[in-house]
Amino acid sequence: MTATLDPVTLAVLKGRLEQIANEMDATLYRSAFNPIIAEAHDACHGLYHATTGDTLVQGTSGLPIFVGAMAFAVRAVIARVEAGASNEPGDTWLFNDPYEGGTHLNDMRLVRPIFRDGKLFCWLASVGHWLDVGGNVPGNFNAKATESFQEGFRIPPVKLVRKGEFQGDIVEILSANSRLPQSNWGDLNGQLNALDLGERRLSALLDDYGTPTVEAALDAFSARAEALMRAEIAALPDGRYSFDDFLDNDGISDEPLRIALDLTIAGDAMTLDFSRSAPPCRGPLNIAYSTAVACCYVALKHIFPHVPANAGVLKPITFVIPGTTLLGVSAPKPVGGYTETILRVIDTVFGAFAQMAPERANGSPYATINALSLAGHRDDGSRFVMFSFFGGGLGGNPEGDGLNHGNNPISTATIPPAEILEAAYPVMFTQWALRPDSGGAGRHRGGCGAIYEIEVLAQGGADVFLLGERGKFPPFGVAGGKPAAMNRFVYDTENGPKSPPLVTKIADIHIAKGQRVRLESPGGGGYGDPHKRDREALRRDVANGYVSPGAARDVYGFDSEIG
Repeated sequence: MTATLDPVTLAVLKGRLEQIANEMDATLYRSAFNPIIAEAHDACHGLYHATTGDTLVQGTSGLPIFVGAMAFAVRAVIARVEAGASNEPGDTWLFNDPYEGGTHLNDMRLVRPIFRDGKLFCWLASVGHWLDVGGNVPGNFNAKATESFQEGFRIPPVKLVRKGEFQGDIVEILSANSRLPQSNWGDLNGQLNALDLGERRLSALLDDYGTPTVEAALDAFSARAEALMRAEIAALPDGRYSFDDFLDNDGISDEPLRIALDLTIAGDAMTLDFSRSAPPCRGPLNIAYSTAVACCYVALKHIFPHVPANAGVLKPITFVIPGTTLLGVSAPKPVGGYTETILRVIDTVFGAFAQMAPERANGSPYATINALSLAGHRDDGSRFVMFSFFGGGLGGNPEGDGLNHGNNPISTATIPPAEILEAAYPVMFTQWALRPDSGGAGRHRGGCGAIYEIEVLAQGGADVFLLGERGKFPPFGVAGGKPAAMNRFVYDTENGPKSPPLVTKIADIHIAKGQRVRLESPGGGGYGDPHKRDREALRRDVANGYVSPGAARDVYGFDSEIG
């Protein structure tokens, strides 16, 4: 039936289907209680295949890493149904299990079957980052976790709504195990409302065009994505390309963790083999197989931006991710720091492509979210948990400099504004600025990282938790570009500023009212020989404070007067 659909109809259906996912995103962003969803857009919605769970359509503003992982999440629900669980109109499944298509425990997933004329047509899914799901550490980024039980509560796929009837006892269990039940309740209702809207919009679309036409269009989108991806791969030189990068440590032992990729191109197929990567670690830097595949999907979409974003992209790709590595773990291995590991996996894909096709490569982005939590009690006695992630520089690329103070390639999220965080929590940002000389030097320089300094205003002070990376292994440059500055974190004590022994991870400090924490995030790696940078561009860098006069002379070889 695909051949009977004309290009105009296909284009219209593509736009309308994407609009459904976009409206679901917008609904949650506007109704969520916590700033990580409402302001930072740490959420995603999409449509998924009825029998395979494959991604059919995603929103344009949802978190890309969720898009890839959600296909595994839907498959987890399908597996429950195939094992005998009922699945009927009016049902909605809920879970956060990171080993069954999740990412980490904060990311709560809702999956709803959509029926048409008594037959399952597809699934709608929503995921959003809840602020607190129990565990040892407020906000759940526990840098010292050695098993998932220390990171929060784990929910397998269960029915939150059964034939339209809301299961309040499940919500009571969720609420009793969170420090911030009201925030989670608001986010949950936002996700349910988003699914309700998506179901109405999809029903209207099917009424307008008919089920067979929409099914044919979805098949055509997947086939087109696969064909385009195969064509892109076939244009690359056959061969095997290897790249290794490292995580600072696992939060428990101060030993680096290798992330190693052997990438093979053979005709129109690609193999991504991570067998040489480090074994599962004690700390929370492990990830599950589904998460590893999802972040490879994100990396490939950056390299091949014109290929449509659906499951067809992955058809020509073979993944080798053994369970003997930290990239394919099972329960109860801790996975709460998954964001750091997936960023390093993405970097290995970028690094391998830099060897094979430098014209497609870019310097490493700053590649850490710097998950920082400040937790305590307001002066009125109410509890607060300020969790946020922070920006840094993106890598230089063949076409230009990296973005200053951007977000990581796993994300279309935005960095929560200082004003929102100050309004929501008893803190004050005393500095929020670009970090000079943090971008890797190059013909096209890496973007600058940032400096964030936060003062605690609560009378009782605050507990501080950080889970970050790139404190020992800087973001790399490519094609002759230089590495960027590394991550740095300091906090006030009675004896002056201190840094964590494990550099980028800490889970056991308290600071008093008036004391501060200071985060200096990395820049992005450079692209190309720094001595070939345009002189006028370098003058502007110095004038804007991105590059110091000393670095302009010593690193870029700019020996004329700088003014």
